[in-house]
Amino acid sequence: MRIIAINFYIWVMNSESDFIKTVFGLKLKQQRQKKNWSLQDLAVKTGLSKSYLNEIENGKKYPKHDKIIQLSEALNCTFDDLVSTKLDKSLAPFNEILQSDFFKEIPLGLFGINKNNLISIISDAPKKVTAFINALIEISQNYNLGKERFYFAVLRSFQELYDNYFPEIEEKAVLFAEENQIEINKNLKAEVLEQILTERFRYTIQSEDFEKYGTLEHLRSLFIPEKKLLLLNKKLEKDQKTFILAKEIGFNVLELKNRPNTYSWLDFGSFEEILNNFYASYFAGALLISKDQALEKASEFFQQNNWEPESFENLIENFTNSPETFYYRLTNVLSSELGIKDLFYLCLVKKKDSDKIQILKELHLNHQQAPHANATNEHYCRRWIAVKNLAHLKENETLTDAQISHYKDQGVSYLVISTSQKNPFSDGSNRSYCLGILLNSQTIKKINFVKSPTLKTINVGVTCETCSIADCEVRQAPPIRLEKEHFNLDMKNSIERIRKDIETGSWKPADEG
Repeated sequence: MRIIAINFYIWVMNSESDFIKTVFGLKLKQQRQKKNWSLQDLAVKTGLSKSYLNEIENGKKYPKHDKIIQLSEALNCTFDDLVSTKLDKSLAPFNEILQSDFFKEIPLGLFGINKNNLISIISDAPKKVTAFINALIEISQNYNLGKERFYFAVLRSFQELYDNYFPEIEEKAVLFAEENQIEINKNLKAEVLEQILTERFRYTIQSEDFEKYGTLEHLRSLFIPEKKLLLLNKKLEKDQKTFILAKEIGFNVLELKNRPNTYSWLDFGSFEEILNNFYASYFAGALLISKDQALEKASEFFQQNNWEPESFENLIENFTNSPETFYYRLTNVLSSELGIKDLFYLCLVKKKDSDKIQILKELHLNHQQAPHANATNEHYCRRWIAVKNLAHLKENETLTDAQISHYKDQGVSYLVISTSQKNPFSDGSNRSYCLGILLNSQTIKKINFVKSPTLKTINVGVTCETCSIADCEVRQAPPIRLEKEHFNLDMKNSIERIRKDIETGSWKPADEG
């Protein structure tokens, strides 16, 4: 048996398997902890250095066979107990994770975490971490949280950590514009960007009638990497086409190889695709809307004493015909230059002949997290200005309005500005884009019109199912989740009263009462 184990060890050393190193480190740490030994204790008993043992446990090194013998004898376990890749019950759930592409696909490095950090956490409390992972799996199954939703949640967290501002990409966009003698303003023509793609990056670009291919009529663009062929939907509006071309330039300037080939999303292979798509989109926004000019005009707008929808629409028109591009660009500018970081951005959609409201895109640069998308089919508050805009929007109209939304149950208020318009790439559906700025002592000083008489303050909730507004005239469903929370709270309070009565001696059994 010893010979077989040693032969296995030799194979391990030749294969240099990260998985084998990691499993060995986990098992060594587990054996050490069973004896309540510290690393120093194990170092004394084996004659091996503490730093060397630490590297083994963190999966950085795999010991030679004579060292494994020393470890097994000190720990009173067999050679095979340590070198076998079979994990016991407490570590078994990690076997699949360790052998999968989990550590490659999840961008732990973005959050300052490396694989060894995570392995250390896992091995410190394997049963608790196992229970936690199993709970996450169950939650994801119950709420239909697939891989795509999970990856986009990771991307949003990444954006929020950096306040959705990436100066390196800003600088590259400005440098590219200077090198190619491009002025970053509304007059930037799609033809200029198309010429750069064809001459500098050797693209072939064609307009295509996607309707003849059935469901592809809703697709905005398709990139064929083998031929560097970019097909653009003939239905594209000017600003949509310009954004797609700017985004393609972004993929090339930022040298992003792993990328999606369609706009909008149809499928993706990895988190890297999602991240690179975001980077290229950010580059496009920076190339199309000057940060400095947007800052100047936005500051002037916030200095106005009265809220006027026309003023905000004029602000958008200074830069683009696409409200979506402008709203999102504001999240970069406000957070980086005006210090307004407590904000959210939402894109909502209402399909034709349907009352259902969906949140397609969201970004929160604070920890309030209200409002927030949910996957439970609950009804979003009909008092939101973005939802009211969708209800009142007429054919071929663009509608802008604002309100102060007071979230009664959370005790916070936001200035929310929203613009709604018809989405040309779906069957009569309408979209609302909205920017919410948390009203606190800092933001109130920076936005003069928050006290404007034309700006109404409205009590709102997140979803009807969680809202306590009793007299809501547009409620879509009873507050069932809130009622359950209140019921549980009443139960706890009643139990607490019984305990106090028992402690004070005022409680008596029912038959004595």
